[in-house]
Amino acid sequence: MRIAVASDGKLVSGHFGHCEGFHVFETDGKQILEGKMVPNPGHRPGFLPNYLNEMGINVIISGGMGGGAIDIFQEKGIQVVTGATGEALLAAERFLEGSLAPGASVCQQHQHHNECGGH
Repeated sequence: MRIAVASDGKLVSGHFGHCEGFHVFETDGKQILEGKMVPNPGHRPGFLPNYLNEMGINVIISGGMGGGAIDIFQEKGIQVVTGATGEALLAAERFLEGSLAPGASVCQQHQHHNECGGH
């Protein structure tokens, strides 16, 4: 299983589309085997969910995410976990332990094609 955590530095980003990058963790479904940081290639509506799908991501973790991105991830069969905080590595570990459950922290306070932005 491959988990991506939208991150700003070592911390989970509150805004999926505008994060600095993604901590990508290879797992065996129970523990993290390795991790790397992938820079955010840019924010365009619909681009990032497809980009992460092409990377083979199975789970995306973020603080918040727009409804459009959530819809695309769900169409691709990628599990969305929002409402996460703290260090990216710990968020991925909590997900694997089952203590970080999928949720819907949908950002609706803006007009940016359902993506989180500076609000």
